[in-house]
Amino acid sequence: MALFVLFSALGSLALLAQSWAFDLGQSTRCVPIPNKMSVCQDVGYSEMRLPNLLGHSSLESEVVPRSEDWRPLLQTGCHPQAKAFLCSLIAPVCLDTFIQPCRSLCVAVRASCAPALGCQGHAWPEALDCERFPAHEDMCLTSLTKPMGGYLLKDLPQPACQDCPAVHELPSLKALLDSFCLSDFVVKAKLTRRRLLSDEPEFDVDGRVEFIQQGPLLPYDTNSLLQQWLLINLRCAQTLVRPGRAQLYLLTGKVQSDATVALMQLFPWHKKDLNIAVATRKWKHHIC
Repeated sequence: MALFVLFSALGSLALLAQSWAFDLGQSTRCVPIPNKMSVCQDVGYSEMRLPNLLGHSSLESEVVPRSEDWRPLLQTGCHPQAKAFLCSLIAPVCLDTFIQPCRSLCVAVRASCAPALGCQGHAWPEALDCERFPAHEDMCLTSLTKPMGGYLLKDLPQPACQDCPAVHELPSLKALLDSFCLSDFVVKAKLTRRRLLSDEPEFDVDGRVEFIQQGPLLPYDTNSLLQQWLLINLRCAQTLVRPGRAQLYLLTGKVQSDATVALMQLFPWHKKDLNIAVATRKWKHHIC
């Protein structure tokens, strides 16, 4: 279900365009952020104002259930400040005044997260139109850009929405080696699908990723990269991975000029498939 649950709920956000004319000076109250509202746990504060900046006044019937609608999007890791942005609206910090997100923060989150919504055929919600937020960054939650180990986050390989890659059962040895030659990277990974009995993402990479050809991928980042690819490309993931069991794959792909990762071909690795095992051994000495 995942993002499809989110999108059905996002339909109701069109109504928020009217309720957005929320009077920031109206009477409000401070309440603890409930533990069951796990989307907005660990945000740096423990109390929130009600009504919130989406006009929700009831924790039980509005705030908590609607906050859960955003979980699948946040699990994609589409932007490092997506949680801060959404929780500043869902569970605004309890201070003397409302602290809205800055327009620049909205623009940054929208630029990274709207493609994840668009991947499923849905636009960025009109109720979260960035023009609604203050442009002056002295009294609002601003966007931060921090280097990571000498790189900016945007310069690292990133997952992106794409057409589903081809899946080849029982490929020939030649087909495998030809695919390796056309790829920037080749990895062995076990993909798994949970039954949504917890707050964990529905799709995940089980265990370590093994590199056959590392290319431009970063060892410490590849597990997360593949998981985010699954969560963004849900339609592909739902076809590739059956519920309740892990599937071992050999995956080939390229890193595009804009640093986005595109998976090209997937080869299910069955025990009876000797060609994949042979291809991975021969690759070290293969000349394309």
